[in-house]
Parts: sequence; structure tokens; C-alpha cells
Amino acid sequence: MQELSIQQDELDFRSKEAFKTLRTNIEFSGSHIQTIFFTSTIPNEGKSTVSFDCACSFAEAGKRVLFVDADLRKSVLKSRYKSGRVKYGFSHFLVGKNTFEEVICETDIPNLYLVFSGPVPPNPSELLISDRFNEFVEDAKANFDMIIIDAPPVGSVIDAAIISRKCDGGILVIGSGDISYRIVKKAKEQLEVAGCKLLGCVLNKIEAKGKGYYGKYYGKYYGKYYGKYYGNYYGNESDR
Repeated sequence: MQELSIQQDELDFRSKEAFKTLRTNIEFSGSHIQTIFFTSTIPNEGKSTVSFDCACSFAEAGKRVLFVDADLRKSVLKSRYKSGRVKYGFSHFLVGKNTFEEVICETDIPNLYLVFSGPVPPNPSELLISDRFNEFVEDAKANFDMIIIDAPPVGSVIDAAIISRKCDGGILVIGSGDISYRIVKKAKEQLEVAGCKLLGCVLNKIEAKGKGYYGKYYGKYYGKYYGKYYGNYYGNESDR
């Protein structure tokens, strides 16, 4: 097993509370929910940030969590966490070069384990359809309490629909103001055709300025400590 130190920005109070809400909503979706994928309609809506911080929230709650970077075509995590010292990734396992344990990274965040995407393969969709992906999911379920998969945008490639078939449910991340309702609806329908159980959506990139009762409450009691909050309905800032 590989080891990795993650330099993660500390979330503000509202972000932490939002991810606790997201975590609770997922838990109340059913006791059978163990494998979840996150996707978006287009790139840059914030799915990688939201899915990773959700994984951290489950880990903080005492769950043994495996976060899988399954965006084999354009990984965000590679550059974000400086994975140069990480030798093996998800694509290494899918092509049969490495074992399940060899591609996993134990992080310095308690209970959180991570699998980077690895080198970009010429045939990502074919690898995800293979028996090796099925084997990976089964091994993950046997060794972890929660498996959270960061999948590619559903509106760009078919990979997310393929991944969804092996998951207990999915979360669609929507960037506020980034995309039209009709395109989101089409993405939702595409996932449903693939047989995906959509657990819900995260509306990302919302600027909370303290409107309404709770906005005034948190602004008064926490604003001076945490400053302005630019995040999503459930949590953290979007991918830039």
C-alpha cells in the first residue's frame, strides 16, 4: 500500500456543516448505500471538490472510506495533491498490472484512503466495462465502509453511465449559473436510462451573503470568525 500526505485547506464552519448535512442525507438514503459516484453535466462544476470533501466528512465520522479518482481522461486530483511520488493508480489496476492493495494510498487523514486515476489509457470506456472494474468494486466493498467515486462529467463521455451501473447510487453536482435546466434534465435522464439510482443533487457555486433568517444568524455569530462564504448548497468551493 502506498502512502500520501494531503495538504488540504481547512473548511469554514458553513462548509463543514453543509457536508455533514450531505453525509446525513446519504446515510438516510438506505443502509445498503455503500458505493456512491459523483458526476456533473459539464467540466468545472465542482464535482471533484464536492466528492472529495464528502469523503473526508465520512472519514471524520469514523467510516473507513475509499475515494476513487475514476476520471481517467482528465484527473483534477493529480495536480491538486502532487501525486508524483504515487507510483500506481486506477488505470494500472484496470489493465492488470497491479493488485488492489498496490494502487491504494493510505493518507494522513484518519480513515481516508485514496486511489489516483493513474496514466491516461487509450480506451477508458472499455476498461470500465471490463471484469477488472467489477473485481475492483467487489474488493472495495469487502474492505471499506464507504466507496466514493469521482466520475467524469456525464454530458461529455459515457464513462459516468458505465460507472453508475456498479454503484448503489449517484450524486449530480450542478454549478449554479453554469448550465441550463434543460441540459441538467437531459443528463439526469441519461443516468436513469443507464439504470442509475440518483440519490440527489448538489447545487454548487452559491454565494451566501447572509440572506434570510439563517443567513443573518450565521453571519452574526460566525461571520467575524470565518469571513465571507462562497460555496455550494452542501459545502465547499468549486473546482477552479
